[in-house]
Amino acid sequence: MVRADIWFRCAAVHDPVSPILVKPAVIGWRAKFREVDLVIERPFDGPELLKRMKGWITIDPKKAIQIIESHGRLRCFEDGRLVVEMETMEDFEALKKDIAAHFGDQCDLELIRRGL
Repeated sequence: MVRADIWFRCAAVHDPVSPILVKPAVIGWRAKFREVDLVIERPFDGPELLKRMKGWITIDPKKAIQIIESHGRLRCFEDGRLVVEMETMEDFEALKKDIAAHFGDQCDLELIRRGL
């Protein structure tokens, strides 16, 4: 398994950024005829977190998800970090080339070394 951090260009300050999930989404209900005290917490999955970045990053998140998932999968780790998982280094290199072809310097992958 090959894992990589993914970096996007921030639309506001133009630095490389990667979204993290700080805490799970808190979902509740509003009822028409009574009060509902039920609340659930649910973390976003990788694609869901990236979709929320529309307007905050310089590329289209939906297009990025399509390209990334053609080579691997987006995951949100327990520490909230968004990563891309691929089966082989060849998948990593192919995804890096595909990202560069579609987004230039607006998106990049950084290999996560084991033990770091």
